[in-house]
Amino acid sequence: MDLGITGKSAIICASSKGLGLGCARALAAEGVNIVMNARGADALNAAAEDIRAQFGVTVTTVAGDITTQAGRDAVLAAAGDVDILVNNAGGPPPGMWSDWSRDDFIAALDANMLTPIAMIQALVPGMMAKGWGRVVNITSQSVKSPIAILGLSNSARAGLTGFVAGTSRQVAPEGVTINNLLPGIHATDRAAALDGGVVKEQGITMEQARAQRAATIPARRYGTAAEFGATCAFLCSQHAGFIVGQNILADGGAVNATL
Repeated sequence: MDLGITGKSAIICASSKGLGLGCARALAAEGVNIVMNARGADALNAAAEDIRAQFGVTVTTVAGDITTQAGRDAVLAAAGDVDILVNNAGGPPPGMWSDWSRDDFIAALDANMLTPIAMIQALVPGMMAKGWGRVVNITSQSVKSPIAILGLSNSARAGLTGFVAGTSRQVAPEGVTINNLLPGIHATDRAAALDGGVVKEQGITMEQARAQRAATIPARRYGTAAEFGATCAFLCSQHAGFIVGQNILADGGAVNATL
């Protein structure tokens, strides 16, 4: 299927690895020129060079922390006018509800709620002026089914979801869609970190921890960054203009819900 976005331009935040990289590769495969961001310059530049070589699109890299004002300013300055925004940032650490301080919550909100909102506020007006735009926020399956040890993430991502629910309907008349893409467990560094915690807690091997978690997923496996990226690319396509303010699970059926 031709997604109809060849020649468009996109920002993909936190895209040197994992799900962000999967989205960057999928959009580049559709002929989208991309601005990639991540904190680590080496991994970012290596990923960008691979995408340039494979897909022949223009790739601009901006190393910096997207959760800071300076990081956002640098990305926005390098990108200029864009058609597509993929918001992404690493999730806060796991823990117990009784251990988190106000500062912990503020940090989580800054990274996983206020940063994507700031990017939306900066870029959506330009999309509206052109009459076309796409925003995809990478959030989490925890929006639909909270994960106890990820209470900081549950809280911040739920806040972003509420913001998107109203905002998406306000900008839709101008041809701009905003949707959330909710990953379950994918084979990424984040999953490895969570599995590492299980290894320490239960005294088992990493392979056993992964098998244990995979057994809880109806698909009986972890997702891949490539299939996640393909879903993101479709939401950014010309064919997804009637999908507005939705929370789309990519979790292998892990969230057990009728709606």
